[in-house]
Amino acid sequence: MAVVKYNDQELKLLARLMRAEAEGDGELGMLMVGNVGVNRVLANCLDFRDITSVQQMVFQRPGGFEATLHSYFYQAAREVDIRLAKRSLNGERHSPATNALWFYSTDGDCSAQWWGQWNSGKYKSHCFYAPVEGENCYR
Repeated sequence: MAVVKYNDQELKLLARLMRAEAEGDGELGMLMVGNVGVNRVLANCLDFRDITSVQQMVFQRPGGFEATLHSYFYQAAREVDIRLAKRSLNGERHSPATNALWFYSTDGDCSAQWWGQWNSGKYKSHCFYAPVEGENCYR
């Protein structure tokens, strides 16, 4: 059962986002990007207070995903991408992205904090950041 409501278009949208942001980090890296996306829809804090759908989350401005600015994002979702997106939408969670709302890609080390939020860990080329305690982000 899905943890956020979605339609077929939004499933494919998340699939394309996951591929465009983290294909180089393999399926697990893509699932972690999916975790962040789902978390942003579920969050009720900070920059995500008014984000209530996958569509809004993917195209949020400012603060959205850089991949949506590049042509690779606009290629059709593959079946493998769609299966991974469905797993994320159904609530499959992976540390360090379990509660993360942000990530960035780097070849180096992760900063301890990013925009005031604490690093929750790194997976391959992505650093993940979860909201500080006391934010009460999740509905």
